[in-house]
Amino acid sequence: MSVGLVVNPLAGIGGPAGLAGSDGAAVQREALRRGGRPRGSSRAVEALRVLAAAHPGAEVLTAAGAMGEDAVREAGLVARVVYSSPSTSTSPDDTARAAAALHGAGATLVLFAGGDGTARDVARGLPSGVPVLGIPAGVKMYSGCFAVAPAAAGALAASWTDGALPTMEAEVLDLDEERMRAGRPDPRLFALVPVPSAPGRTQARKAATPASEREAVHRAATGAAARMLPGVRYLLGPGGTTAELGRVLGLDTTPLGVDVVEDGRLVAGDVTADQALAAIDGRPAQAVVTVIGGQGFVLGRGNQQLSPRVVAALGPRPLLVVATEQKLIDLAGRPLLVDTGDPALDARLAGHLTVVTGPATASIYPVSAATAAPIEGDPECV
Repeated sequence: MSVGLVVNPLAGIGGPAGLAGSDGAAVQREALRRGGRPRGSSRAVEALRVLAAAHPGAEVLTAAGAMGEDAVREAGLVARVVYSSPSTSTSPDDTARAAAALHGAGATLVLFAGGDGTARDVARGLPSGVPVLGIPAGVKMYSGCFAVAPAAAGALAASWTDGALPTMEAEVLDLDEERMRAGRPDPRLFALVPVPSAPGRTQARKAATPASEREAVHRAATGAAARMLPGVRYLLGPGGTTAELGRVLGLDTTPLGVDVVEDGRLVAGDVTADQALAAIDGRPAQAVVTVIGGQGFVLGRGNQQLSPRVVAALGPRPLLVVATEQKLIDLAGRPLLVDTGDPALDARLAGHLTVVTGPATASIYPVSAATAAPIEGDPECV
C-alpha cells in the first residue's frame, strides 16, 4: 500500500499574520511582510516521523523540493520524486498535477499538507475514489478529510501501509477568502473523497450554527461577558459566538480576527500573533475562544494568531471558552481538542475546561491534545 505526499509550501502563512487564509500571491506577500511563516513542511515532517517509526526506511512517492521531497528526507524516509514543478514558485495547478502524478506512480493513499484550498486542489487532480488524507497545516480546515493532528495523520498512514484501515466518505469544503475577510463565510462543497477512517484520528467537517441556536449563542455570549474581569486584557478569537460577545459588549470587533479588549473597550482590532503578544506583555490576560461545531477544536483551527508563544504568555488559566450547550451535546462525549503546534503546550492544556454556556450556566468538559487522541487498538483504548 504505497503512500504519496504533496506539500503546499506556503500553507498556513496567513494565520498568525491575521489574514484568515493564505490564498493568493498578494496575501502571501503581505503575510511575509507581517512576519508570517509557512508550516506545511514542518507539519508534514511531524506526520512522516510517525510513519518512519513504524516503517523505517519506507519509500514515499512525492514531488520535488519543498512540495514534499524535503520533508520526506528530513523525516528519514526514502523520497521517490515523481513530479517537479516547471516554475520556482508553485501554484494550485502544481498541487493538482502533483496529486495526479502520485496516483499515476502507484500511490494508493495521497497525503497532503495544507488547508481547505490544498484539499480542493488535490481532489481536482485525482480521479474519483482515490483515498486522500490531510495533514492539517492551513488556516481554515472546514473539510472532513483531515487528520486531527500531524501525528494522527502519520499513524493513519502507517496503518494504511499495513493494509489495516477502512475508508469513509468525507467532504472537501472551501470558501472564498475575500468574502470570509468581509465577514461572510460561505463554505461550498467541492468534492467527496474516501479517507482512511479510525475513531479519534480524523476530524469531522465544520458544522454551521443553525438559526434555532441564535438565542443560545446570545445567552452563551452574555455569560462570557459577565465573567470578564476588570483590569484583564482579553484576546477575543474568531467565531460566531465570540462575535456575539463583541456585540454584547457594544464593540465593533472582527468576526474572523483576534481583537484585544479591556474594561469594555477595544484596545486593538484584528491583531497578528506578534501584536497580540505585545498587547498582553506583563499584564493579566486571557484568550476567549469558542468551539468549532462538529469538530471540537478550540485552538489550532482558524485562530493561529493565538500562537504557542501567545498562549504560553497568558498564564496558568489561559482560556475562557464559550459555546452553546448544543455544541457540546453534538460532540457525543468526544473531548475538545487543542492543536497549537507545540506538543508540550497542548499536553499542558489537556485535562478539563470550564465552558460557559449561558448567563448562569457552565459545563466542565474534557479537553485533549489532538496528538493524543486515541485510536482503536491503542493501549489507552483497551
